[in-house]
Amino acid sequence: MTLGDGVFRTKRDLMLEYARSYPADRILAVFRANAGLDTRGARPPGGWETSDGNLRGHYGGHFLTLIAQAYADTREAALKTKLDYLVGALGECQRALAEHGSPEPSHPGYLAAYPETQFILLESYTTYPTIWAPYYTCHKIMRGLLDAHTLAGNAQALAIASAMGDWVHSRLGRLPKAQLDRMWSIYIAGEYGGMNEVMADLYALTGRAEHLAAARCFDNTALLDACAEDRDILEGRHANQHIPQFTGYLRLFDQTGEEEYATAARNFWGMVAGPRMYSLGGTGQGEMFRARGAIAATLDDKNAETCATYNMLKLTRQLFFHTPDASYMDYYERGLTNHILASRRDARSTSSPEVTYFVGMGPGVQRGYGNTGTCCGGTGMENHTKYQDSVYFRSADGTALYVNLYLASTLRWPERGIVIEQTGDYPAEGVRTLTFREGGGSLDLKLRVPSWATAGFTVTVNGVRQRTRAEPGTYLTLSRDWRPGDRVRISMPYRLRVERALDDPAVQSVFYGPVLLVAQSPEQQFRSFSFYKHFTLRGDLASAISPAGRPMHFTTHGLTLAPFFHGDDTPYHAYFTRAEPVVVFGAADSGVPNRARGDGLTFLDVLWAQAPFATSGDFVRAVRTLADTWLSEGLFTRAERDRVVTAATGANLRR
Repeated sequence: MTLGDGVFRTKRDLMLEYARSYPADRILAVFRANAGLDTRGARPPGGWETSDGNLRGHYGGHFLTLIAQAYADTREAALKTKLDYLVGALGECQRALAEHGSPEPSHPGYLAAYPETQFILLESYTTYPTIWAPYYTCHKIMRGLLDAHTLAGNAQALAIASAMGDWVHSRLGRLPKAQLDRMWSIYIAGEYGGMNEVMADLYALTGRAEHLAAARCFDNTALLDACAEDRDILEGRHANQHIPQFTGYLRLFDQTGEEEYATAARNFWGMVAGPRMYSLGGTGQGEMFRARGAIAATLDDKNAETCATYNMLKLTRQLFFHTPDASYMDYYERGLTNHILASRRDARSTSSPEVTYFVGMGPGVQRGYGNTGTCCGGTGMENHTKYQDSVYFRSADGTALYVNLYLASTLRWPERGIVIEQTGDYPAEGVRTLTFREGGGSLDLKLRVPSWATAGFTVTVNGVRQRTRAEPGTYLTLSRDWRPGDRVRISMPYRLRVERALDDPAVQSVFYGPVLLVAQSPEQQFRSFSFYKHFTLRGDLASAISPAGRPMHFTTHGLTLAPFFHGDDTPYHAYFTRAEPVVVFGAADSGVPNRARGDGLTFLDVLWAQAPFATSGDFVRAVRTLADTWLSEGLFTRAERDRVVTAATGANLRR
């Protein structure tokens, strides 16, 4: 699948320029130095990837994945040459370590950018920062090698990774379960990334029982058992240390059929996506999971580590393969559009990936870019060369095609002889068109109806409107015999809407369809917005928030609201506080306090959730009914109830 024109392709092209230009020898410098080989005068990349850094080598693994993905996308011969050079050099390092490593590795499959010491120290429970995360680094290298094999056909990469897998088994397969459990419970030092995932993937390729046994060695028993039982014990745990473990558990379920793995992964996802999710789709404060539902209480300049969203999207994708539920793709779209797309600076660079680490959600924060050599620099390189990986999925039997994301793209499905072109300007508003360029036949075309598509979802096939029910948060299925030239047009108008923080409904974000809008302001205090006094009978935020003359930009309260996916360094507010102190309908002010019920929703919140109102009479009846409820619950006095109804009757709101 290839990307079409648009912002996703533009961001990808920025990262492709970096991939093509960054010297392979700089990536290899730390590996060659550890193996006693000539570094060819190259300096390590920097950041955490230095000649003495305790995480050195991890960035090289990500770089392998970057180049493999870039080649799979573009088929540029120079990228394949670069990838093969990297793999060949790593093979030389693995052989050199086995033949004359100092100290000599415990197994000839060992490959890293530092001696085996960190792995030995972990087995005696040495903590960070004496050691960092040795198996995390191992995972990145192995993942990059497997990607070089599966995406670019490099057979040597599989041989190197398989030998590494043998080494992993030789170290961990002899350790008692209690020792492994204690190792994986250590903060950062016990972080192993997706070692269970990569070992399960390796087993699928090699069939070697040792590789599957090694994958099981990474069972983080206490957390695995808790999540399998749906007990939420995430508070205070390092988010990115644990998210990738659950993708690994799903892959272990694929290989073993043991339900505990899959149940734990599903439950874990539900503990993060929603209860611990900021409006952009990210999670965590200062790399840590906070209390369930603690959103407003944790907003600052160090929210939403970009690595964590990278791994949540991988987990979400794998969960969808098992249960094709639209809620997974709703989350995927949110995180991809509002965090990952926003994480790349809109500027060229051949020396830095120019991606974010934390993405603050507090008032007046700025995004910081760069991150050469960090964890988020590594995952960031990958993020922007795999946008297309979840746009389409096919069913296992080949009878259905899921259209998950509405990105401009061209799908080639060789097994069916089908080529489908999707056009549109997502994430901007507009019509999306799917055209069968080649092939066809009987096929269920499953179109995702996003949960935000509450203003309608209209589908035509060759100009004929389809009489199908489109329920937000589901898939709409078109079943027919398709022919070349068939055209499916999808219209899903955007609406302005707010999303409330779980722990304080007055703390809110503004969205336009799927797109997070941020208020541009350097002010360090939350801005206070009031909207209801501007509402008409439609109950639409469009009455209170005005277009700003640029696509998808708006103004309100003297501030510009801009799409967050633009990668700049303008200070912003992703959240604001909602101030609706008095029950007011247009110019009709009742003078009655807009009190909230137990769940934090105010009278006006509950009223306008019922909009639109067809007539003024419908509006007044809704106000009267709700005012009676507020009176019965002790939230209005009789006199206040009457004043609210009188104000509604005299408001004469326009349609």
